[in-house]
Amino acid sequence: MLAEGSGIWFGRGNMALDEQADLFGGSFAPKGKARGARALSAMPQKPSAAQPLAARMRPRALDEIVGQEHLTAKGALLPRLIASNRFGSLIFYGPPGCGKTSFAEVIARETNSRFVRINAVMSNVAELREILAEARSQPDSPTLLFIDELHRFNKSQQDLLLPDVEEGYIRLIGATTHNPGFYVNPPLLSRSHLFRLEPLSASSVAGVLKRALADSERGLGSHGVTASDAVLSDLAVLCDGDLRRALNSLEVIVLSMPPAEGGAKREITPEELEAFARERRVRYDADEDEHYDTISVFIKSCRGSDPDAALYWLAKMLAGGEDPRFIARRLVILASEDVGLADPLALPLAVAAHHACDFVGLPECEYALAHATVYIACACKSNSITLGLHAAKAQIASGVVQRVPESCRSSSGQANKRMGQGRDYMYAHDYPENISGQAYLEKPVSLFTPKTAGSEARIAERLARWREMRATIQAEMRGKRKG
Repeated sequence: MLAEGSGIWFGRGNMALDEQADLFGGSFAPKGKARGARALSAMPQKPSAAQPLAARMRPRALDEIVGQEHLTAKGALLPRLIASNRFGSLIFYGPPGCGKTSFAEVIARETNSRFVRINAVMSNVAELREILAEARSQPDSPTLLFIDELHRFNKSQQDLLLPDVEEGYIRLIGATTHNPGFYVNPPLLSRSHLFRLEPLSASSVAGVLKRALADSERGLGSHGVTASDAVLSDLAVLCDGDLRRALNSLEVIVLSMPPAEGGAKREITPEELEAFARERRVRYDADEDEHYDTISVFIKSCRGSDPDAALYWLAKMLAGGEDPRFIARRLVILASEDVGLADPLALPLAVAAHHACDFVGLPECEYALAHATVYIACACKSNSITLGLHAAKAQIASGVVQRVPESCRSSSGQANKRMGQGRDYMYAHDYPENISGQAYLEKPVSLFTPKTAGSEARIAERLARWREMRATIQAEMRGKRKG
């Protein structure tokens, strides 16, 4: 429920009210006498020591947010919206630890708004209805509703927000790691400003880590620990642009170090960082953007004949725990879609790699996946099969489907034979190079055009010769019928 006299909703799964008060400054400036009509204080007081380092070091103003200069630069849209305090709903989309929550809290603080925060994983319709009813009861004090992990709300829950967003009772700030085009309802998306956040650069993360080590009020300055720029930069790289993860990793390293004798300064050495790195896990979330983006670049690396890039992205997927059978299925598709007849060995090799995933299992099946990946990346490429299939489908979809020629219909069964089906069929093996001159379509169409890559060049030569042979035979057949 909403705490009396506070601007913070502490719903299911959120931090306690006193912790939130610590986070936002320890006190809330009164804005009116209505229940819950309070505003965040402009600047925070001393944060709670019990909070993780990432929470203690959270930015308090827009200019403290690092690595998102495309959004925070002077004259950019977001600072102008905040300064005017006349924005509607906002959606922040980006990977974990890039600053989505920080933006929401800074906006609440700088606009002196009544701030309600929920997490879509822990919330439900009943809690959401209660929040919206509370907001409607205070029309003169619009509520800034921050929904973390907005993509976790289903369509009905997102639709529930629309009327209050339309009427201005709430200003929604949604945070999502998933592509909003797929996970946010179009009506809600169309009523919101969408801002995309990028993973933080290693230099941006390292700068914050350095500040956290020196900050005695909110950071780790009281521990007397130092680290070289090179070590902090390496730690930033290990954390894949996730500032929250980097700060919390730094805190773990510092707290795990033995106490120094006589109050001497301690330094994080490369050896200590290496020991920490052994426990590192690659950021790779199944069924989320990271999954789709990585398999996409893997496929494009194979298609683009870059075995080094293909192996790199394969290794990332395996380190992230991707199902090897999923990778193998993509290789099977690549073998036909992008290699095709230019190298007919690619398909059986990819199928064999898929079989190895079941037959051998991890970790040894990784060799078969690497084998197939490098082979496909290095193979001659042709998409003639893909183009031909698409052209055939377009022919079927665009007009009247052709009948099977009488001569090529099934002649099995007495009834078919009495109707004369298959009577004029010309058995291909009875003719040189299997070319009889038989027509297999009532109206000829050209769908498959071989390319000149790899083995397909020889196929192109054969087809050209067969076309000439077929044309000669058919001309002779027409001449005999006329005679």
